[in-house]
Amino acid sequence: MIASGRREKLKVLITVKTYPIPSTKYDELVCTAGVTETGEFIRLYPINFRDLPYTQQYKKYQWIEVIAEKHQGRDIRKESYRPDSDSIKILGEPIPSNPGNWSARAKYALAKKSRSMEDLYEMQKADRTSLGIFRPKKVNDLVISPDDPEWPPKFLHALQQQRLFEYRQRTLVPPRKVPFKFHYCFECDDPRCNANHRMMIEDWEVGALFWKMVDKGCSHEEASQKVRDKFLNDLCGPDKGTLFYVGTILAHPKTWVVIGVFYPKIKSQKAKPVAGSTLFDEEAKT
Repeated sequence: MIASGRREKLKVLITVKTYPIPSTKYDELVCTAGVTETGEFIRLYPINFRDLPYTQQYKKYQWIEVIAEKHQGRDIRKESYRPDSDSIKILGEPIPSNPGNWSARAKYALAKKSRSMEDLYEMQKADRTSLGIFRPKKVNDLVISPDDPEWPPKFLHALQQQRLFEYRQRTLVPPRKVPFKFHYCFECDDPRCNANHRMMIEDWEVGALFWKMVDKGCSHEEASQKVRDKFLNDLCGPDKGTLFYVGTILAHPKTWVVIGVFYPKIKSQKAKPVAGSTLFDEEAKT
């Protein structure tokens, strides 16, 4: 890994992008996470993703090269790196998700798989771990709760001021604010897990699906139910070997959120529950 203050070229497989939010300091932010060729987790932050040239707008499970340095100051999370956005170079096409190719993703994404959130809590105490992936024993629910439909005025004002004085490759409207929060409720396969975890989902694809449904004519309530059906009944369905990508929040470093879902189909004639070993597990170990 890179020493603090030292710039170095990294090769990263992108596994996670969070939904964009306005920022008083950085215009607009997307938290990107990925893994190196040895499976080490990397967080690239900040990145104003939507303002990148199209040729630099990476997709999930796509390799990139980027010049970055270890974060200093307020962000003490050990996986956090400050990227030089101008240096981003896309390396080939994304690893596809059609049958037989989840193993190619798993080779890197699951190299540092944890057993449970309880393990990640202990790792955080020991060495400031703030990113991980694990398989929940059981996903009990996806809870929807209302949220403010608009961004705080301070964010929008800062956005306007920054764009008055900076050259923009193109003028972006602020990202649409999803008027709901979505939380997974799940249990871990760990004897220390004595509670039903409730964890917010910040995956970009949640917001993208919500607004796609609204643009197709769904009401906000209908769109939120479409999100619930996709992320609970499909991605966590009995035919999937579901794992959660999780990470902590800079402003609340002990708060973990779900930042992505790894959902290969189970290679079996008979559907199995989320809990327990699957044929995919054995394949991922090879």
